[in-house]
Parts: sequence; C-alpha cells; structure tokens
Amino acid sequence: MAKSSNTSGPVVIKKYANRRLYNTESSSYITLDFLAQMTRDGREFKVVDAKTEEDITHNILTQIIMEEENRGQTMLPVGFLRELISLYGDSMQAMVPQYLEASMEAFRSNQAQFRQAMQGAFAGGPFADLAKRNMDMMEAAAEAFKVRGAGGKVAPAAKPAEPAEAKDELAALKEQMAALQAKLDKIGD
Repeated sequence: MAKSSNTSGPVVIKKYANRRLYNTESSSYITLDFLAQMTRDGREFKVVDAKTEEDITHNILTQIIMEEENRGQTMLPVGFLRELISLYGDSMQAMVPQYLEASMEAFRSNQAQFRQAMQGAFAGGPFADLAKRNMDMMEAAAEAFKVRGAGGKVAPAAKPAEPAEAKDELAALKEQMAALQAKLDKIGD
C-alpha cells in the first residue's frame, strides 16, 4: 500500500456468491469504488470468499484496476501489458513481482522527492519572489488610485513605471524562470 494504515490489522471484506462485498468492520455492503478509495487512503484490507474463506484479494485488486482502466483512467500502456503477459510462464516469472514492487517503491520515493522540491521551489524560490512582486505591484496599483470627495471619482496618484524599469524586472523574472527550469531538469535526471 502507498500509505500506512492507522488501524491495527487489515479490514476483512467478504465476497458473497451474489458478487456483493461486505465490510465486516462497518457491517455494511460496499462497492469496488469504496475498496479503491480504501487503497488510496492506505487502508489495509483482505477480501475473502464468504463460502470458502479463500483469500481473493489479488483478484479483487485486479478487478479494481480493470474498472479504472475501463473508465478511461488508463495508466497501463499496451506495450507494458503485452510484456507483462509474455512473462507468464517464462523462467523469469518468479522475479517479476519483486521487481515491480521495488520499481513502485522507487517511483513513490521519487514522487515524494519531486513534491518536496516543488514545494521548496514555490515556498522560497523564484515563484515565491514572483508572487511577492505581483502582490507588491497590486498594492502599488491600489495605492496609485485614491478616492476624491463624495462623488467617488478616482484619479491616478502616481506615475507608471518607466519602460527601462519594466525591462529590468522582466529580465530578472526570465533569469529566475531559467534557474527554476534548471532545478526541475536536475530533479528529472
């Protein structure tokens, strides 16, 4: 699972012959969508056949993936699926599950690092400076117009920035964007 659960032990879900799923924790019938959300929330669950007590979690998780793929939420490219199918019965089949789990763990780790880097870039990097400058310009624009008398007419109180100042500011913003792009390129490597 992507996240750890804050409860002890997996929730037991029973699947009945009529294809209904029963959550033993909440004593209610649930859907595959509910199980998908539990997975996203990091809740551990185990699906068992109500009659035989056989663990069918793998089958249900595969069914959830198929439902998502059928809704247009495709993540599995055709080439990947073909390669996966070709590995069934191959001498390397036993190694595939461990390889895929390790690959997903590496992906999760990289994803977390990327998110942290992006948060850092927006928190104190060029985008933070850009946002501050935009706020300063908005405040300056608001100050530039003052209300005169009861009629509510407005008149400019300050002259606009000189073209040279605007060009300097634009050049500085371009430099900051280039620096951010370089950081993103480093993260992608």
